[in-house]
This record gives sequence, structure tokens and C-alpha cells, in this order.
Amino acid sequence: MKTEKQAILVTHDLAEAVSLADRIIILTERPGRIHRIIPVAFPEQLTPMERRDHADFKTYFNLSGRSCTMKRPETAQETFLYQHQQYKRKIHFLRIFIFMVFLVLWELAADLSWINDFIFSSPKRLVTCFVQMLMEGIIWQHVSITLLETMISFVLVILFTILIAVLLWAKKSVSDVSEPYMVVLNSLPKSALAPLLIVWLGGNYKTIIVTGMSVAIFGSILSLYQGFLGVDPNQMKLIETLGGNRRNILTKVVFPANIPNLFSIMKVDIGLCLVGVVIGEFISSRRGLGYMIIYGSQIMKLDWVILGIVILCLIAMGLYQLIVSLEKWYLKKV
Repeated sequence: MKTEKQAILVTHDLAEAVSLADRIIILTERPGRIHRIIPVAFPEQLTPMERRDHADFKTYFNLSGRSCTMKRPETAQETFLYQHQQYKRKIHFLRIFIFMVFLVLWELAADLSWINDFIFSSPKRLVTCFVQMLMEGIIWQHVSITLLETMISFVLVILFTILIAVLLWAKKSVSDVSEPYMVVLNSLPKSALAPLLIVWLGGNYKTIIVTGMSVAIFGSILSLYQGFLGVDPNQMKLIETLGGNRRNILTKVVFPANIPNLFSIMKVDIGLCLVGVVIGEFISSRRGLGYMIIYGSQIMKLDWVILGIVILCLIAMGLYQLIVSLEKWYLKKV
């Protein structure tokens, strides 16, 4: 008896599906999505058992079977991920290709005397200079000193950034008074402070570390403090409703919500600290890459200058990737 109602039968039996249905919907593997819809047209008066004896039964059965064994099509998500991976490979290739073309053109210009290789150097001269300084043990001394001073400056910047940002968030009166001074100090050209720091602290490693800190710390404090203020107030109210205090709000809501922001600040600060350390080495050091660059320019060893700049670029890239790796590790842990 016809009831004019639709019914859905879920089955793994193809013969049962062909015998009973007027449409067969083939689903993909998990997650199940519609792969194919097969209309089934038998004479209406046939019963399910009579359909099995009909000449078209085998055709529908084989068609449904082939559809089930076909490889499922890519989902939209898989297609997007594939395209994203291809895009990343393309970007990496273009970066390396452009860099290699630059090196080839640089060396070619020096060999053909398009540029003065004494002033602009060349990749071949830089490699020769690096090997010579490596054999003499000079280069590692400068690199290690600059790395050590940069890392000390960076760690101190992050610690002071967190402590002062928490203080500003906890004490609104302190933030209202000190925020304009933070903005002014962040706007100052830090290279102008270096001579004063030499007078105040002397020409030693302390001056270089403080110079490195001064470049990054004020902007970092303002960025993290603004991140604290941007936390969803409803989450803080929930902690208060459950009986929590300001300390609980900070440790359970405010600080965890700003960890991605803190990693972003760290990515910027690591480069700024390196810049500040090099500025300090320009003025008050006898070791380090900054000293090597300024000394090379004074005695007209421009290969030293350009090699120092190249090594600084490599150090900056390596330190940045270190922070990125740390961020990825943290995201996997949480």
C-alpha cells in the first residue's frame, strides 16, 4: 500500500538496496559524504523479490558495486591542504631561486668588473675571507660574543616585559601614570642613548647588554599590556563569579590568552636585541660582530664588513626560526 511517504534505508547489502529503493546514494569513507546518486527505475508493480529477477537488476547492481569500489574524491579540506602545501613549496623554491640568482649576478658583476670587488666584495672573496678567519679562530670569537650578549639581552627583555606588563595590568594607577613615559621612551632613537650608557656604565659588556635591551623592551611592554587589556571581560567575570581573585584571573585567563601574543613579541624582540647589541659593539667593544664590522671599515677591510653583515643576517634568521620552533612545540603540547 502506498503511503506517499519517503523512507531512508541504510544498508551494506547492494542487492537489498536495488530491490527496495528508487534511488541509491553511495557515500564516501569517513567522514561520509555523498559520492554518487544512482536512480533506480523498475516497473511500479514489481515486488522486491520480482525486481531481483528483472533484467535490469544486474545492471543496477554492477553500477552500484563499481561506485562503491571507486576511490573517493578529495574533499574540499584535502584539496585546500594540497593547494596550500603546493603554494608553500613554490614560495620556498622562489626564495632559494632568487637568492641563488642574486649570488650568481653578484659574482658575475665582480668578475666582469661591472662593480669594484674591493668595495662591494663578491661571494668568492667572502668565502675565502671566512675560511681564513675560521682557520685563525677569529670568527668564532666574534660570533660567540655577539650571540651570548644577544641571548642575555633577549631573556632579560622578556622577563622584564612580563613583570612590568603584569604590574601595569594589576595597578591601573601605575599604568595611567607611566604609559605616556613608555610611549616617549619607545620613540627615542636608541643609538642616541648608547653614548650616555657608556658614560654611565662604562665601556664593558653591561653597556652592550643594556643597549640591546633598550631597543626592544619599551615596545614589548606596551604590546603585552595592550594584549592583557584585550582579554574577553566575560571570561574574567566568570572567574570572579566562581570566587576567584585577581591572581586567579591573571593565571587562568589573562596570561594564557596572551601566550600567542607573547610569542609574536619574542619573534620581534630577538631581532631587535641583536640590533641593539651590534649598536653597543660599534661604540664600546673590542669583540663581537659589531666591532668586526666597524674595525673592518676603519682599516678598509671591506670583506670583513660585508662578511659580518652576512653572518648577522644568518644569525637573525636562525634565532627567529628558534622562536618559531619553540612556538610550534608549545602549540603541540597544548
